[in-house]
Amino acid sequence: MKYEDIIHLFQYTRLKTREVEIGKLNIGGKNPIRIQSMISTNTLDTHNTIEQSLKIIKAGGELVRITAQGVKEAANLENIKNGIRDAGFDFPLAADIHFNPKAAFTAAGIVEKVRINPGNFVDKRKDFINKGYNADLQKIEEKLIPLINICKDNKTALRVGVNHGSLSDRIMNRYGDTPEGMVESAMEFLRICVQEKFVNVVVSLKSSNTRVMVHANRLMIVKMCQENMNFPLHLGVTEAGEGEDGRIKSAVGIGTLLADGIGDTIRVSLTEPPEEEIPVAKKLVKYFTERENHEDILKFQPIPVNFFDYKKRVSKKVQNIGGDSVPIVISNEKSKNDLIPEFIYLGKDIAVNTPYGKSNYIINEEIWEQQIFHRDHFFPLFSSYSNYYLSEKKSEKLNFLRINCSEINEILPKIVNLNNLVLIIETNNINGFADQRASFFKLMNVNCELPVIIKRNYNEDILEDLQLKSACDIGGLFLDGLGDGIWINNQGNIDEQDIINTSFGILQASRVRVSKTEYISCPGCGRTLFDLQKTTQQIRNRTSHLKNLKIGIMGCIVNGPGEMADADYGYVGAGPGRITLYKNKEVVKKNISEENAVEELIQLIKDSGDWTD
Repeated sequence: MKYEDIIHLFQYTRLKTREVEIGKLNIGGKNPIRIQSMISTNTLDTHNTIEQSLKIIKAGGELVRITAQGVKEAANLENIKNGIRDAGFDFPLAADIHFNPKAAFTAAGIVEKVRINPGNFVDKRKDFINKGYNADLQKIEEKLIPLINICKDNKTALRVGVNHGSLSDRIMNRYGDTPEGMVESAMEFLRICVQEKFVNVVVSLKSSNTRVMVHANRLMIVKMCQENMNFPLHLGVTEAGEGEDGRIKSAVGIGTLLADGIGDTIRVSLTEPPEEEIPVAKKLVKYFTERENHEDILKFQPIPVNFFDYKKRVSKKVQNIGGDSVPIVISNEKSKNDLIPEFIYLGKDIAVNTPYGKSNYIINEEIWEQQIFHRDHFFPLFSSYSNYYLSEKKSEKLNFLRINCSEINEILPKIVNLNNLVLIIETNNINGFADQRASFFKLMNVNCELPVIIKRNYNEDILEDLQLKSACDIGGLFLDGLGDGIWINNQGNIDEQDIINTSFGILQASRVRVSKTEYISCPGCGRTLFDLQKTTQQIRNRTSHLKNLKIGIMGCIVNGPGEMADADYGYVGAGPGRITLYKNKEVVKKNISEENAVEELIQLIKDSGDWTD
């Protein structure tokens, strides 16, 4: 069974899943996409946990998740629940469990939902060695079935929540650090639930790597369908970070799946107060709800991409665009910082003394044909194929042709064998993601290897809205290897530098071009061992000038070392007031004082030769 056999690639349609009851809240089926967040306070701090829960609820959150790392914390969920009810809110609570099945047993009798992580709920590190695989599955049953029975008795829902950063050694040994391993980790638990006739279950597969997160969820959909399961999915990008980076990264991962109708509940994990996640999540949901019942895009076969593995579309190299080049950025103005677009679009507005810096310039065809501007760093943009075809003054090096997705079928036979031409593909379809994806498929099916710039047009006055919409619309195309460049055009009141930053941010979040330091930072929870927001900002202030580095900042060891596996450096809470530093996957310094930890991190980067002033 193929992904395209299950998903409507050319029309926005929600994937039909089983309806799950979480208290008075229903998830899946025909219900709206639900929004949730997670508490960052200590679970034993009853007052502040209640206060933060109320902030999430008042912001529009529909489910609140609270960590319960031990039985004592799990038992205190009763006091927290009562406090929220006494305040007049009857919202469901979810307990977050990792290493302690006994805590799950306690929590399941109190709250409406329990989340367990297959990677550490049963398996211990190295515990599988010298044991048979089937024997380990029996061990899972022994721990999971008692929890299932408690959930049945209390009508408590269960989330089987797999994190890329905490796969068990047993799964890692057989599948490696892969989407396949994540899916099998979930399926082992789901099969037991089905065997026990317990179906009040939600599943999630999360990663800080957007490509892994998307591939895993797509594969999960197919695997469940093959085994006659249809559990609802909770979506999220773990350790997304803060500010614009966290929003763009979350929108790339979550938005790519929402665009295909996947996802029944979401959380945007930001290193910010949890109530600030809610408005962002609401905007993402609203953006996709608006495209329901849009005009269907003509279906066709074959589908020339593998939705479970990354492979860049083959394209010719024209100047610095396409081939093995990183995707380029086109902007409408010059950059004011060191994120320099490769091309600046001048249109009709051009002066003879336009300075040449690190960027090239694109001008309209009618200006180009005046010939006075035929300098090495100027290139023409043709507004139609007929104008391009009839022009006697094409550039010998590089020409841009702007086309709408609706024109692809008509002009494809005429352009397939051309050289020195780059396509700029636009769309007017309300489901522009599907429209542009279909255009790429058409090019690929006739082996047209012209480079393609993905252009999207907006009219936004709020930067966050532009960031979220453009990341949803464009990021998924890059995740699937489609696109040789990005051009975001906005007619609203947003500074062009912010648009340039957004373009580079989408490329980085899509993992196709690294242009700045990336911070893999978790949102925090009751397990967090230091002030994440303050520390993240301190590290960002000291290191943001370092290019092409990834720095992980993790509150504890539950997912930290795994989620930052591809980071160059890691800063992880090891205990109250104690930090452990990593270089790549290796521990370099253990249990150092939090007071000195940032300086120690800086020194580690310097000693490793990755520091520049």
